[in-house]
Amino acid sequence: MPHVLEFSDVVVRRSARNIVDGIDWSVDDDQRWVVLGANGAGKTTILQLAATFIHPTAGTVTILDERLGRTDVFDLRPRIGFASSAMARRMPPEETVLNTVMTAAYSVLGRWNESYEDIDERRALRVLAEWRLDHLADRTFGTLSEGEQKRVQIARSVMTDPELLLLDEPSASLDLGAREELLQLLGGYAQAPTTPAMIMVTHHVEEIPVGFTHVLLLREGEVVAAGPLAETLTAANLSTAFGMPIELTSTAGRYAARAASQAPVAH
Repeated sequence: MPHVLEFSDVVVRRSARNIVDGIDWSVDDDQRWVVLGANGAGKTTILQLAATFIHPTAGTVTILDERLGRTDVFDLRPRIGFASSAMARRMPPEETVLNTVMTAAYSVLGRWNESYEDIDERRALRVLAEWRLDHLADRTFGTLSEGEQKRVQIARSVMTDPELLLLDEPSASLDLGAREELLQLLGGYAQAPTTPAMIMVTHHVEEIPVGFTHVLLLREGEVVAAGPLAETLTAANLSTAFGMPIELTSTAGRYAARAASQAPVAH
């Protein structure tokens, strides 16, 4: 399968510290990756590289056959879907949900002087329906719940049929019901044959949707393990990534993790 993303000995250095240190990694067009690691492990930095928001200090990053530093990122970005809480905070709160999604066609935040065709509106309405948001089309973005805003962000990110979809902690801070609804939708989307390659950053194995195929585990900017989810997401690898003994269980394609039980101290 062709690579949609390839890191070769990638380093990102800030203030004399390597945030990402010598990473080799590739993503194929039929793969759905989850990136796990503790705070400061380099997860968001990797996603920013894949989104063309930053460039590596050393090494090479190739996205959709274009090498960072040798291509116009403004031509490349429309081919990449990206959703994050940081982007949600930049959305005009007075904009309608329909316009919030539809403006992805021009890669702008909020309606200005762009000209849209009927096909753009039909596409936006179809995407909203797929993410159970069509009843909110005329609501303003700022009046939505956090769970609804996150789903709107994802709907916006897939509006242009991207070749690579990047999700930065899409279910963070959601209540149980909103999280499970979103994970159900993401799981269905991940398993559809026309879905692009996906990379999702999260802190918790409980937030891995069914249908994801691979995992990248990071610690202090380095790869602990990378590969197929069923083989690579192990208690031993999680323990190394998070620096403490971890127990891992799985049920019907969903995972749960907790600190390993400690033997009682003898008195």
